[in-house]
Amino acid sequence: MSHMSMPALPRSGFTFSKEHLVVAVPVAVVAAVGGFLVSHYLNGRSCKKGLVNTCISKDSPKVVHSFDMEDIATKAVYCRCWKSKKFPFCDGAHTKHNEETGDNVGPLIIKKKDA
Repeated sequence: MSHMSMPALPRSGFTFSKEHLVVAVPVAVVAAVGGFLVSHYLNGRSCKKGLVNTCISKDSPKVVHSFDMEDIATKAVYCRCWKSKKFPFCDGAHTKHNEETGDNVGPLIIKKKDA
C-alpha cells in the first residue's frame, strides 16, 4: 500500500483580515435577516393549499346541505370553518380555530326579516 502525498494548493494571495470581518459579518447578518423577512412576508401573502374539511362526511364525494327557508324559525347559524361538532350548524368552534391559525372565519347567519 503506497501513500500518496497531496500536492500543495497554490495560495491565492487573499487573506481575511479583521477589516474584512468588520464589513462581512454585518452584511451577512443584514442579508440573512432581510431574506427571512421577505420570505415570511411572501409566505404570509399566499394562501396555503390544503384540506378545509378534515373530518365531516369524508366518505361522500361532495358535502352538500340544503335547507328550506320555511323550516328556519327566526335565525339559523351555519358553520363555515368545518370544525363544528354540530356541523352544518355553528357551535363556536371557529373561535378556537381563529386563535390557533390567525384566520378570521365566522359563521353564516341567516335570519328572517322583521315583519
